[in-house]
Amino acid sequence: MSHSAIRVALLGYGYAGKTFHAPLIKAVPGMELALVCSSDQGKVHADLPEVTVDGDAEQAATHPEIDLVVIATPNETHAPLAEAALQAGKHVVVDKPFTLTVEEAQQLAALAQQKGQLLSVFHNRRWDSDFLAAKAVKESGALGEIVYWESCMDRFRPQVRDRWRERPGPGAGLWYDLGPHLVDQSVQLFGMPQSVSASFAKQRAGSQTEDWVHVLLHYGQAEVVLHASLLAAGQTPRFVMHGTEASWIKYGTDVQEAQLKQGVRTGSKAWGQDPEPGMLYRVDGTLVRLSVPLGNYTEYYKGIRNAIQDNQPNPVTPREAVAVMRILETARQSASGGCALPLAASSQEPSAWE
Repeated sequence: MSHSAIRVALLGYGYAGKTFHAPLIKAVPGMELALVCSSDQGKVHADLPEVTVDGDAEQAATHPEIDLVVIATPNETHAPLAEAALQAGKHVVVDKPFTLTVEEAQQLAALAQQKGQLLSVFHNRRWDSDFLAAKAVKESGALGEIVYWESCMDRFRPQVRDRWRERPGPGAGLWYDLGPHLVDQSVQLFGMPQSVSASFAKQRAGSQTEDWVHVLLHYGQAEVVLHASLLAAGQTPRFVMHGTEASWIKYGTDVQEAQLKQGVRTGSKAWGQDPEPGMLYRVDGTLVRLSVPLGNYTEYYKGIRNAIQDNQPNPVTPREAVAVMRILETARQSASGGCALPLAASSQEPSAWE
């Protein structure tokens, strides 16, 4: 079946737009990156001389010749720009976090349904090599019943930088930066938790937003630990999974972000190859090194293309995105109140994970 190319407008050409969205969109047949919204035309044209550059985000979001709008702007602008694009009849992809609040997320999901437009969130780390390995080992049954999952995204960035993510304001701070990845991956594996406990801290000199987060998702017998820090100089495990029959530990992180920064093309021979195996520790004392699948972020945008052109499943649905936002919001409330909070999800949200 032949299709005309999906014409894409990318709003924002900061780190996320330049490093992730632009090269991934260009790598997918059937998609054309036609328009970029940026105040720095020279920066965009140095990489993408063929695209049109528009400095007005709302104008770009509603451009009559655009089919799909990808929003990679500061977090507080996600909801209003997505609403404008949906009202104009566009399909929409929003970078994480989806919105600032559950209420905003629900409103956008309802609007997309009303308009009959695709709405999705860029949870690209579902296609990390290490996460694909975690899914595989869980589904294999080698660990028995899973009782513990730990997911850490540690960095060593001791200097506070003058950027919107590290200034006080809506959607700033480490939790809304890395938390969506941690939460989405965990809920993909275990579904919606019963309750949430969280603790946030400012550990670096001059920090104005949290730079250390520690969140517990409670599932009854099973416990999930989500952790991120900007003062972790040594290597810590990316994932730890304990079960009644064995444990699995994975060091090292997916290489795709580093490859994109280096200009490595998706689909090249080395693309997504993870050099660190997963370590399976059995109860009899034996150790098995398990190879890791290839990571492939382009699968997300291939899924978006297929959903728009062929009515295939949305790779990240609005219902799933709302569920992630509910956990993010509940964790922030827990950290503020210093207590565990039940996850007051609607009856519909958990069904997205069954």
